[in-house]
Amino acid sequence: MQKFVHNQKFAFFSILLLAFIVRLFGIVSRPIWYDEAFSVLFSEKGFAAMLKGTLTQTGAGAADIHPLGYYSVLWAWMRIFGESPVAVRILSVLTGLGVVALIYLLARELFKERTALISGIIATLAPFQIFYGQEIRMYALLALFLLLATYSYWRATQSKHWLWWMGFAIFAALAQYTHNLAAFYLIALALWPLILRDWQTLKAVVMAGFLETLLYLPWLIHLPAQFAKVDQAYWIDKPGLYRLFTLLLYFVTNLPLPNSWLIVGLFIALFTVATALWQTVHAARQKQADIQPGLWMLYLTFAPPILLFVFSRWKPVYLERALLPSGAIFCIWLAWALTQTKLPRSIQLVTTMLLLAGFGMGIYEHLTYMGFPYGPYKAMTADLQIRQQPGDVIIHSSKLSLLPSVYYDRSLVQTYVGDLPGSNIDTLAPATQQVLGLEAKADIESAAGNADRVWFIIFDESNREYVQAGYSMHPQLVWLMNHYSQVEVQNWDDLHVYLFSKKP
Repeated sequence: MQKFVHNQKFAFFSILLLAFIVRLFGIVSRPIWYDEAFSVLFSEKGFAAMLKGTLTQTGAGAADIHPLGYYSVLWAWMRIFGESPVAVRILSVLTGLGVVALIYLLARELFKERTALISGIIATLAPFQIFYGQEIRMYALLALFLLLATYSYWRATQSKHWLWWMGFAIFAALAQYTHNLAAFYLIALALWPLILRDWQTLKAVVMAGFLETLLYLPWLIHLPAQFAKVDQAYWIDKPGLYRLFTLLLYFVTNLPLPNSWLIVGLFIALFTVATALWQTVHAARQKQADIQPGLWMLYLTFAPPILLFVFSRWKPVYLERALLPSGAIFCIWLAWALTQTKLPRSIQLVTTMLLLAGFGMGIYEHLTYMGFPYGPYKAMTADLQIRQQPGDVIIHSSKLSLLPSVYYDRSLVQTYVGDLPGSNIDTLAPATQQVLGLEAKADIESAAGNADRVWFIIFDESNREYVQAGYSMHPQLVWLMNHYSQVEVQNWDDLHVYLFSKKP
């Protein structure tokens, strides 16, 4: 028995070590992009400034839509470990390790040790989990808190001890403080005893939910203003039904994938999920002993995305990355369905090979993709620092390239053109700009001023969108071409850096 326990611990820590190693790949070489740069530049300002930059009323709503849980944790982390790419990404790496550990522990509670091990291995290699287990955003922390809430929920139903229900309420509240969309996972979780007609558990869930609401109340009162911000200016469109299919790609291979790989990736995702669904149905018909926790994992994999999808038909907030917790539960359901439901060995082998191929595709793309919105910001700003002359003006076409450039070089004086007010991309409110110390110019003319030379930075993707809409080129480029002479253009992957000189 002692040897068995020792082997369990060895396997568990081996999985965590592998997960840690895998999540270290690319944390230096992959450039920090806009969302990550925002996280760092915003968090460093401290809680009071972040509160102002989030809740200040701008028109019909708040300045920003995210609560401050993750940003506050990141602020404290950076105070200790600094703001280098490795330092800030390690926070997400460690949080992602916690997610893998909880996947293993929850699977061990629900099923056998073998299922727990396979669940941990799947979570270790799943590109969706790896990507957000590195990114300087709140999604890994969201998954961690929601898995803690799920684990507490399960232990509470088994032990009937009030301490576990209190833990459920606390972790649910922390998840809400991390991301507003945590509500959709929590609603799905709370509805499970209603589906089972387990009235005793439902009563306990209601009481724990009341405690969770009290804990979340200080931020809950600001939620209407944040949702008004979604109505006022938010970049997400109403999701089509195809998003439920691409969600399977996120769970198995993650996105983006090269166009030539999409069909292969979709086939792998559909084959894997269809096989797992078939085995789940088969286990239910056979009244397999562990079918109820198996169905619970299936439910928590797909109920939150469906709830979010339905809600988004009214108010579009459908974000696949906010479904990372369901992607974590997917790892458990998949491990159970493929290993504990009497799946023929030949199909099990084929599915495993396909799954590993899908993971390999996703990890490779994750490590090598450098297209929009990524860019070699560090090298580009270093080059500008050397080549700029006194009186030059450096202008970014938008915030998307400005914030990463500022992160990599705080000393380089740069400005940018703000988003069209009221448009669906007008997401960086004036109050938030003031807190960041990065206030946008109204247009390219006011950004250029009377400068003799202008360095202009624009994504090829931005220019391409205007060309596809029937323009000859981006309007900002048109204005610069009419008022300045183009001296040169440098290509930094998907970024173009133009140098313009004032016409005689």
